Amino acid sequence: MKYRILALAFAVLALAGCKNDKKGTLLPNVSGKAGEVLVTIEREQWEGDLGVAIREVLAADTPYLAQREPLFALSNVPPGAFNNMFKMHRNQLLININPLNQTTGVVYKHNVWAQPQAVVQINALDEDEALALFEHDCVIISEYFEQAERDRVIANAKLYEERALQDPVASVTGGILHFPSGYRCRKVTDDFVWIADEKQYTNQTVLIYKYPVSGGENVFSLQNIISKRNEIMQSNVPGMFDGSYMTTSTAQEPVCRSLSYKGRAFVETRGFWEVHGDFMGGPFVSHSFYSPDGKDIIVLEAFVYAPRYDKRQYLRQVESILYSFEWKKEENN
Repeated sequence: MKYRILALAFAVLALAGCKNDKKGTLLPNVSGKAGEVLVTIEREQWEGDLGVAIREVLAADTPYLAQREPLFALSNVPPGAFNNMFKMHRNQLLININPLNQTTGVVYKHNVWAQPQAVVQINALDEDEALALFEHDCVIISEYFEQAERDRVIANAKLYEERALQDPVASVTGGILHFPSGYRCRKVTDDFVWIADEKQYTNQTVLIYKYPVSGGENVFSLQNIISKRNEIMQSNVPGMFDGSYMTTSTAQEPVCRSLSYKGRAFVETRGFWEVHGDFMGGPFVSHSFYSPDGKDIIVLEAFVYAPRYDKRQYLRQVESILYSFEWKKEENN
């Protein structure tokens, strides 16, 4: 299935429209592993066109990973078996097909039976209508679950935060990122910061940098973003051997899309990084946006190196940190 392009603002609108069914109630913690979605659906519907459509979207290949990994790990349960144990699951897609339904449509909720929980319910009169409703909202549904996973990572980062890392980020960007315990600062200059969580077999890294806006050029074109990236990586991210340095892989062309999140517009770029003069590589994602005065382009980049493991969850974790960005002046208001 092709990588779908949609402004994240649409997903944010869906999130903003959610209601806390149990607002003010102490709820148990969610169950299930990160990246899992529980689909409550009748067996014949799961094996029919509706189930196929759900799997094509939610279990599609995660874009820009070296190995095939689904966006979400799906499991299903028939409505008759949906008991209290299943109600605790972190991400829920409920298919409610009933000719007696008073209203039909897609409803977005959170923290219904547990917290932090994301629930999507499709109410339809028959299977054809349920399929049409899912196909209409499928990208928003996928983004809704994706953002729910990011929000959980951000909440954990704020709970166990390396607060000392806020200062170097603020010195370059005027804003802050929330890093969980384990991240350390490796390099700081006037326009570049390198922060990483490095373990024996995994490396999750965030790079923060800026460069001046040049007049007359399309600063957010893919060509310009990658050109600037390669220039800055060569100067700041050396490899293990003399003359080696990080660059952007040309094996598969990166892609860009324009997004908006919490009022901040940015260009997301996804691609593969590699080390010139070495055999290292992996996925990266970056957010590029204007500084408040419009004189600089600020870039927040996340990348992963985990040659022994699947990379979807490692990338999701470090990418979530990019979504925690906030202007420091807003924090003090």
